[in-house]
Amino acid sequence: MGIVNALRCRECKQEYEPTLKYICDECLGPLDVTYDYGSIKVSRDTFANREKSYWRYFELLPIAEKANIVSLEAGFTPLHRADRLADALGLRAGNLYLKNDSVNPTFSFKDRPAGVAVSKAREMGLKAVGCASTGNLASATAAHAAKADLPCYIFAPKDIEYAKIAQALAYGAEFIAVDGTYDDANRIAAQISDAKPIGIVNVNLRPYYVEGSKTLAYEVVEQLNWKVPDHLIVPVASGAMLNAICRGLEELYELNLVDGIDNVKVTAAQAKGCSPIVEAFKGNRDEIVPVEYPNTIAKSLAIGDPGDGIYALRRLRQFNGYAEDPDDDEIRDAILLLARYEGIFTEPAGGVAVASLKRLVEDGRIDKDEHVVCYITGNGLKSIDAIEGLLRKPRIVKPNYMDVVEMISIAGT
Repeated sequence: MGIVNALRCRECKQEYEPTLKYICDECLGPLDVTYDYGSIKVSRDTFANREKSYWRYFELLPIAEKANIVSLEAGFTPLHRADRLADALGLRAGNLYLKNDSVNPTFSFKDRPAGVAVSKAREMGLKAVGCASTGNLASATAAHAAKADLPCYIFAPKDIEYAKIAQALAYGAEFIAVDGTYDDANRIAAQISDAKPIGIVNVNLRPYYVEGSKTLAYEVVEQLNWKVPDHLIVPVASGAMLNAICRGLEELYELNLVDGIDNVKVTAAQAKGCSPIVEAFKGNRDEIVPVEYPNTIAKSLAIGDPGDGIYALRRLRQFNGYAEDPDDDEIRDAILLLARYEGIFTEPAGGVAVASLKRLVEDGRIDKDEHVVCYITGNGLKSIDAIEGLLRKPRIVKPNYMDVVEMISIAGT
């Protein structure tokens, strides 16, 4: 399984034993899992006939014993060739792909980090798990906790979409609705993790948790026959997923699974009402100014003080990308554009990514010949309220043929 060397501080590079630890004692920097890459023997053929989940990459994930894996068979989601959307945006057919993580077991990409973190909690012998969440992580953590037979505690703002609350409750989680923002919920969760023997997946288990998201890079490259795309567009909340995707690209190169990653661009997509990373990038600043009161329909991205914000900012510069922050109207339009051209119904986070893609094409920052991958991270059924006012109301008719046939209009008939 994953050959973990240590936990290493991103800032001062101090190393620690791979235990339940997430902050450096020396400089308070975040800790990352490091691996003994020289001992990892994999090739492209290694993965050819493996299970269709992200656990196909188990050598690169931080679980020592396979028996500790808690799997809902998430991952290896479709890489959808989006020719109709490409044509609508002015891109060349065959060059635009959508990584559709809305079809995971709990209908978002969060099944990846949650599954790794809950597996690590089991391996460490923890008796309960939990998370701070804007919605999707609540569902993913609760589902994996149910599979692992572990109690689960969710800390989330009281105004998150009810569909996400209902999902977590259905899995048996204890839902603690905080009268405040996500940052308030996260602060309470961190305090609880310090006081109780609970694995809060995105707090004290965070070094292991973030490893799950790098599989979004592995899968895209493998699904493109081990070719690295020219441009990745990533919806961003805390910045952890974008940073993990970039780390995944680096690991593929380190292991000689791809020829190079120097030319790939990585773009961050945030919503206008909560875009501290985008604002820092566009302002050419090195610091993130928190958004105290997020105001956007993209609630799953509404993290005003992003924990990995400065690292996402560095990645954008490292990978020569861009940063965009479409407003709510652009997000709604993008949700419907994606649904009507490609048959994929996304929550607002995916709308943020598609709206950002549209902006980049219109501004000439994406060439029609570039191979582009846009990440669709959650399902629209979780956030129906976001577009409800834009949808046509069903027409009610009597069960009479003549009344109904007048409503049917098909071109060419």
